[in-house]
Amino acid sequence: MMVPAASDLLLPIAMAVAAGLVGSFAVMRRMTLASDALSHMALPGVGLAILLHASPMLGGLTALFLGTLLVWALERRTRIPTEAIIGVVFSAALALGSMLASGEELIDVLFGAPQMLGRGETVLGFVAAAGVIGFVWRAQSRLVITLVSADLARTAGIDVARLNLLFLLAFAVTVALGLRYLGVLLMGSLIIIPAATAKQLARDLGQLRHLSVTIAVAATVLGSLMAPALGVESGPLIITVAAALFFVGLLGRRAG
Repeated sequence: MMVPAASDLLLPIAMAVAAGLVGSFAVMRRMTLASDALSHMALPGVGLAILLHASPMLGGLTALFLGTLLVWALERRTRIPTEAIIGVVFSAALALGSMLASGEELIDVLFGAPQMLGRGETVLGFVAAAGVIGFVWRAQSRLVITLVSADLARTAGIDVARLNLLFLLAFAVTVALGLRYLGVLLMGSLIIIPAATAKQLARDLGQLRHLSVTIAVAATVLGSLMAPALGVESGPLIITVAAALFFVGLLGRRAG
């Protein structure tokens, strides 16, 4: 395995920035477990794309969009808790995806295969990352107000339902960004672990966002650079580094 060039790290870094920003709000919205389940919704789309020899990233993104819209619609039309809806959709997506992909292809879907990125997927990745980062940057004040109180947000003229949908879609796009690098099983971890680490250390929401992005980028870069030397895949190592930073932060907080 060769050490990635600086240019090869640009898209993973963009992915990490998006993951850090989305994760900072996902943690504050108490979407920790739901976030991991949402990432698994990409599996049937990726599996179908592999069968049709199409772009796995595009297939995963399509499945994530459809799954997100389904969760949002069911949440609004029924009284079933969001976590229960996500659990049902997640289980169905996991079962369907496992039937569509098998063997080595399934391993790549679950844990990522960065060496298979094509030019089209790279361009799509940069566009998607820019879209997510731009959305969070523009909507951060509205997201914060909604976190404080949904009723206060409505009083301020914020369409809470629409904002929730846009945030879920931004989350879906962020998951799709990491499908080739981290796979379906691990991408949700890059969204949640850096944000959970930042939450331990941050004194306010602004600092939480900045720390979450910094930790996500650091884990991604370190994991990508260390993987060739250790002879392991970069995806699992990136999450291992992120988890190590979490425990270091936890110990540092208790020591302080």
